[in-house]
Amino acid sequence: MLYYALLFFIIAIIAAAFGFGGIAAGAAGIAKILFFIFVVIFLVALIMGLVRR
Repeated sequence: MLYYALLFFIIAIIAAAFGFGGIAAGAAGIAKILFFIFVVIFLVALIMGLVRR
């Protein structure tokens, strides 16, 4: 699950680079959505890791 969180984070960074660079205006919105998905998945993975201990 942490793998997918990192994958979403990398995609969000790439989308942010395109969106904030002026290449595609819609990519900034996508980057924000992907960033929040990354944060949620990261928190779930963190909590699951703490519960397993």
